Amino acid sequence: MSLCQAILPEFDHEMANTRKVLERIPDDKLDWKVHEKSNTIGWVGTHLAEIPGWVDVSLNHDSLDVAPKGGEPYRTPPATSRGAILDRFDKNVSAARAAIAAASDELVLKPWSLLKGGEVLFTMPRIAVLRSFVLNHNIHHRAHLCVYLRLNGVPVPALYGPSADEDGM
Repeated sequence: MSLCQAILPEFDHEMANTRKVLERIPDDKLDWKVHEKSNTIGWVGTHLAEIPGWVDVSLNHDSLDVAPKGGEPYRTPPATSRGAILDRFDKNVSAARAAIAAASDELVLKPWSLLKGGEVLFTMPRIAVLRSFVLNHNIHHRAHLCVYLRLNGVPVPALYGPSADEDGM
């Protein structure tokens, strides 16, 4: 079994869990945030929809500069609705899954770098980028969104077992 075939079940499981959370975003709360320095629910949802799109960048390019000198910095596109977030997420997950399934062990063992203004923030094998920059990053922001949902009285779905909101606890 290839490295990517081994990671696909985890990818599928985490993306399915993320979709369950994104489905709960209330359209009337996209601009809500817990603190003035925090991001909005809409930003977190849209960021979650964008993260699977990074699979293409990490497998098909040697690096990404999130703030290239003389260029536009990477920005998460604004959220317009829960439906738009889900559409973007589904499109990115489908493309990401296909890219992972097609990737060879040789490719995913090659290094990839994240840069900011030309400065290397980190370099690691692409398989590690899939795990940390895509999957772990997704899990982190999914938890972030779950807290926002809970603070707004929106039931949090079961992810790794029963949820207090769905189990009647």
